[in-house]
Amino acid sequence: MTRRRRWLDFLLASSYDDDYEKMEAPLRQILRVGAYDLLFLSTPPHAAVHEAVEAAKRRVRPGAGGLANALLRGLQRRHKEGALPQPATGNVAEDLAIRRSHPSWMVHRWVERFGWDEAEALLKAHNRRPAYGLRPNGLRVTPEAFRGELDELGVDWRPSPWLADFVRVRRLQPVLRAGEVKKGRYAVQDESAGLAVRLLAPRPGETILDGCAAPGGKTAYAATLMRGGGRLLAYDRDEDRLERVREAARAQGFSDMLDAEAADLRAVAARENPPCADAVLLDVPCSGLGVLARRADLRWRRRPEDLDERAALQDELLDAAARLVRPGGRLIYSTCTTEPEENEKRVNAFLERHSGDFHHQPVAPPFPEAVCTPRGYLASFPHRHGTDGAFAARLRRRA
Repeated sequence: MTRRRRWLDFLLASSYDDDYEKMEAPLRQILRVGAYDLLFLSTPPHAAVHEAVEAAKRRVRPGAGGLANALLRGLQRRHKEGALPQPATGNVAEDLAIRRSHPSWMVHRWVERFGWDEAEALLKAHNRRPAYGLRPNGLRVTPEAFRGELDELGVDWRPSPWLADFVRVRRLQPVLRAGEVKKGRYAVQDESAGLAVRLLAPRPGETILDGCAAPGGKTAYAATLMRGGGRLLAYDRDEDRLERVREAARAQGFSDMLDAEAADLRAVAARENPPCADAVLLDVPCSGLGVLARRADLRWRRRPEDLDERAALQDELLDAAARLVRPGGRLIYSTCTTEPEENEKRVNAFLERHSGDFHHQPVAPPFPEAVCTPRGYLASFPHRHGTDGAFAARLRRRA
């Protein structure tokens, strides 16, 4: 329902004779639930209306039940007749934002960036429930055995087009019920995150540093690719979230490799004797605009100013991470956003500040061309690749 909130509000406001924005917030929420049941679920209309009416009486006021009944029955009638109102603001991008239920500022920027058709495809992708990425823990089970076990569990899976050891599933419940994730044999991880770790290219015997490690999915995949041999340094400011990294290590069998510390990476880099790693993964805090299908609430919590406000922190973390890379080593900058202010612009600014020490190393095969940009970055989009939206760049420190 959160995905469709703006569209539902438009439909309900179109049928309401008063100022919809002044309606009690609890009643608006009850009406949204009822409207969603009527329009998007297979709930029988009489049941959806009845539930909303009774909830309005109990939680708002007795008279609210009559209003809920009138609005929802009118909406059901127009839906059945194929006569739902359509937005007509005079601005086609604004109308699209209402129909596809996104904040206007997002839609305007994506129409300008991608064009009308692709922007609408992106909005539609955000409004669909995404598939889940699933991979085997290579320290416990081979990809071949993993797929055979999924068949035995009756899991409907499809191979990932981007990563040979990943599969896509629509339903996680059969896997979760079997306990394979809890036992550490399987891991739920989006393919976009897996691509960033593949770009990191961790090898057995190396020291790998994850600068913003929690909740630990990328750290765990790095351990798998290192075949359990080497050293993993994991830092995160939040001790509670960092404990999830340790829990993953215990479940998936790489505790012996892991040294996890609750610390801000900037403070770590400022130490008198900071650690030095063969490769550093920096998955920075960002707007999260690449995961709106998975985190529908984010679309209503983000502001356009957020893109620039995070830039200073992202730059500071990149500068700190650079001090922890050994000569000849590699630094991977990654995000779960699709926006240039947090992606390409941050990399360009970093290279201007560190042109004598670092250079950009473009992505090359075996990475599929479809997830590579002309500039040699990794970039995935929900409507193009069926994954979360994400970005990654490989920066090489000069020897």
